[in-house]
Amino acid sequence: MKRLYSPILSLVALLFLFGCAGSSSTKTNITDPPKWASEVVWYQIFVERFSNGDTTNDPTPETISVSTSSFPVPPDWKITPWSQDWYEQEAWAQKSGKPFRETLQHRRYGGDLQGVLNKLDYLKDLGITAIYFNPLNDAPSLHKYDARNYHHIDVNFGPDPKGDIELMKTENPSDPSTWKWTSADKLFLKVVEEAHKRGMKVILDYSWNHTGVQFWAMQDIMKNGEKSAYKDWYEIVSFDDPKTLENEFQYKGWLNVQSLPELRKVDLKQERVNGMPFEGNVAPGPKQHIFDVTKRWLAPDGDTAKGINGYRLDVADQIPMGFWRDYRSFVKSVKPDAYLVGEIWWEKWPNRLMNPVPYNSGDAFDAVMFYQIYRPARDFFTGVNPGVSATELIDSLNFQWNRLSVPYRYGQMNVNATHDSPRLLTCFANPGKYKYHANPAEDPNYITGFPSEETYKRVRLYLIHQFTIPGSPSIWNGDELGMTGADDPDCRKPIWWPEMKFNDENRRNIQTGPKEYERIGANLDHLAFYKSIISLRNHNKVLMDGEVEFLASKGKLLAYERKNNDDKLIVILNADTIDGEFALESGSYVDLLSGKEVSGGKLVVPSLTGFVLRHK
Repeated sequence: MKRLYSPILSLVALLFLFGCAGSSSTKTNITDPPKWASEVVWYQIFVERFSNGDTTNDPTPETISVSTSSFPVPPDWKITPWSQDWYEQEAWAQKSGKPFRETLQHRRYGGDLQGVLNKLDYLKDLGITAIYFNPLNDAPSLHKYDARNYHHIDVNFGPDPKGDIELMKTENPSDPSTWKWTSADKLFLKVVEEAHKRGMKVILDYSWNHTGVQFWAMQDIMKNGEKSAYKDWYEIVSFDDPKTLENEFQYKGWLNVQSLPELRKVDLKQERVNGMPFEGNVAPGPKQHIFDVTKRWLAPDGDTAKGINGYRLDVADQIPMGFWRDYRSFVKSVKPDAYLVGEIWWEKWPNRLMNPVPYNSGDAFDAVMFYQIYRPARDFFTGVNPGVSATELIDSLNFQWNRLSVPYRYGQMNVNATHDSPRLLTCFANPGKYKYHANPAEDPNYITGFPSEETYKRVRLYLIHQFTIPGSPSIWNGDELGMTGADDPDCRKPIWWPEMKFNDENRRNIQTGPKEYERIGANLDHLAFYKSIISLRNHNKVLMDGEVEFLASKGKLLAYERKNNDDKLIVILNADTIDGEFALESGSYVDLLSGKEVSGGKLVVPSLTGFVLRHK
């Protein structure tokens, strides 16, 4: 048996100077993640595809992505019906002559905050206790990482897009004293209020690394050039020379994407390497603005009770560590129990994941999106050949957990599928294929429709694991309804709500040859399983803070115990296609998954089956 760790260990609190916006960075206080971070079940919402609760605010050609030379938005553009076959091109898209993947980026379904408000009771019934919103900031794109401004909610997510646009014109976006609350802002705060009433935390997703071209500061630079008050905000390569006919204006876009201009980094101590932490900071102007925006949502009108509970920070490895230390100090000074989770992912695409330790050492984030434990679990539970054995999975989990100090191990956001990856069912239907060649455009044999019954069993076995290990489990919206979808953008289909009827989906999608249609819609049995496993975690505190001890690791049979001073549970998982055995201590137990009694001794564990046992 291998003992993982004890929850009684604690971090040593070290005091450092507070780093203010625009100053050279200094280490902040080493503080623990908020206690609630280990107790919640996360639900990630991509609002545009979640629910259209108000058709009067639907996007228009003027509010979506701007026309480009490669794709001018046609005058007959309109939103796509929610129930339409995902792979069917709209009339306006067909007329463009552009391929499906290109026109897809200009598609909208009209999801909004009213839709979220309408579904809060659904989330409550599901057992959700924390919501992670993908970016809500006003932006022209679908994904909204190309902000027009940081301090307002997207106009199409609120009830009065035109009125909000006019209201924004009365502000000085660089001066927080002039900021007003738009109808979209107010509706979001209403969503936060109602979520809090239902016992749910709320965090917002932002990218402090880049804005969009339409961001007000970049627009001022494009208009005024070197005379702009914001010329030092971005990584400007060269300004336009008015004496020439050419436009020499150039700037650095994130990953060379010109629609995402990068905010300027300063005081760099070493060469910046993608996938690795680096020292430095963000330029004083945008940094102060970021701090102002951050406080706006944490403490609306100075009231932290009305504010959100933290932030998910996009492409965190692209931003210097000095900024993150200062940012953590500032956030915790406004709201000490706020939660900060960073997106760190690839050190080297497509095989090597980043080391989470530099970002989880007390002076940056409270957690990361913990892809590092999903990867070995995926290779264990999917049945991929050769995959990993139970012993190898234990070694991987121990390595990842043991290099994080307590309580950071418990506060991680345990993700699987997200807006950036294949849906969970589809990922398991294609074992061994995750982000690399994980779509039919790159692999014609990639399975996009409903998987086999064996796949459903493997996914549910993995979910038992996800909900019974340290860290807070996260659900990508719609996975609980049995949705399928390949890598981005196919993982962003509109949600298959049970009360809606959907058109059949072409299983062959963009592949050549005859079409093969499949009836789609919510899988209520899958939903019921999610409810049961969420309830299991919510009603057993030992799964939130209990120590882990591995009990068995033979082939594809995995067993571990979660225990604290008051309780203990035994989890037994058989990911093999043949029955296994586990030597259970004498006594009488109840299986919390099935409600059946189990006796000690030689326990037969059927193939692709799991137990969660409590001693009676």
